Amino acid sequence: MSYLCDMEVRAKKALGQHFLTDQSVATRIVGALQGSDVLEVGPGMGVLTQYLLPQDCVEPSTPLHPQGGLRGVPLRHDTVSSSTPLHPQGGLRGVPLRHPELQSSEEFKTAKVDEVAGPAGETTATLGTLRGGTGAERSEASGGAEQSEAVESPEPATSDRHLQVVEIDKESVEYLKKHYPSLGDGLIEGDFLKMDLSSLFPGRFSIIGNFPYNISSQIFFKILDCRDLVPEVVCMIQKEVAERIAEKPGTKTYGILSVFLQAWYDIEYLFTVGPGAFNPPPKVQSAVIRLTRNSRTSLGCDEKLFRTVVKTAFGQRRKTLRNSLKPLIRQAQGPQGQDSASSPDISANPVFDLRPERLSVEDFIALTLMLQQ
Repeated sequence: MSYLCDMEVRAKKALGQHFLTDQSVATRIVGALQGSDVLEVGPGMGVLTQYLLPQDCVEPSTPLHPQGGLRGVPLRHDTVSSSTPLHPQGGLRGVPLRHPELQSSEEFKTAKVDEVAGPAGETTATLGTLRGGTGAERSEASGGAEQSEAVESPEPATSDRHLQVVEIDKESVEYLKKHYPSLGDGLIEGDFLKMDLSSLFPGRFSIIGNFPYNISSQIFFKILDCRDLVPEVVCMIQKEVAERIAEKPGTKTYGILSVFLQAWYDIEYLFTVGPGAFNPPPKVQSAVIRLTRNSRTSLGCDEKLFRTVVKTAFGQRRKTLRNSLKPLIRQAQGPQGQDSASSPDISANPVFDLRPERLSVEDFIALTLMLQQ
């Protein structure tokens, strides 16, 4: 029998679905979450949900996960009693972590370290937390980027956690109803992008999820609009997008999302996940990042103009700001133009000699103030 026999939900290309199947990656993602009120976006078949729910809320009859272990039982040796027999290949009670057919395949033998879970359910990937740095630094564990402690597997969820999940795929919703009945009214069938997030919880809440790669930017813009409600986000997205979001000024990777998100959140690049952790496997690498709300309460400038400045500047990123922002400069100088004594030529400021990737969040705020009428 194929180890994929339990895959009851068909992945839909239109929804950008790539179901995470690696339990060790799932536990590390949930282990990075700190909040107690949690909204999971796009739970699919519940690979993260199982670790977010209290263990006594996971049905005993819940089927085996394709890559080993019962849903709701983390495959960690330190959570198993000493009397529990361990399979030589790393599973519990004779259940191997990896199906023998997969272990004997050439793909498994030749896979990169960051794509395969080890016998004890470990992934090595990029160990630790990386702040900023270049994409090349993140792809190599010894690349000189700043690292902190590795993300631990989660402790069992407690009854204090208030979990809601939102899923747009009807087939996934039915699967979740069947296998996770304890979700109850916390299972919401709907479009996250169209939801009124303020109605979900009485106060602030964290967001977690394996975001569909084709709408990840839209999800982040939605979160930005509700930033005072969302103090924390832990998510898996395309590696290229994750690097862009976490990047510091001065590189080609730094862009619009970098500025917008870093204005309100501290960004941590946690670890890389290879295509082999998914079904179907995507054609790109993935990465997990954590966003933590910073202390900023206001930009100190017109936020609408700030967004316009950033988008316009990066829309023509090869040009200097003097050229890309010419319409906004002209507008700021008023109808009388730069010849008026009361309207000096602001474009003479040296900042306009730069290209947008050289500017930090604070620089863009100062630039916006300069262009405000």
